[in-house]
Amino acid sequence: MPKTIHLEMPAVSDLGKLKLPAGVQGRLQELLDRQDKGTKLTARERREAEGLVEMAEWISLLKLRARRLNRSAA
Repeated sequence: MPKTIHLEMPAVSDLGKLKLPAGVQGRLQELLDRQDKGTKLTARERREAEGLVEMAEWISLLKLRARRLNRSAA
């Protein structure tokens, strides 16, 4: 069953600049590159990569929703 979570957090002045920190992005890219080269990731690395991809997707979703809100407010 889908769950809805409501979060309150300080507004970021420009959500368009919201992104994974460089170190986190680098780690995700490293894991994905290894996988693309045919190297089998350990179960732990696979879970890590899946979690990082999920974080990146959430950030993308937040940015899209912020753009939509900004357009409707204008």
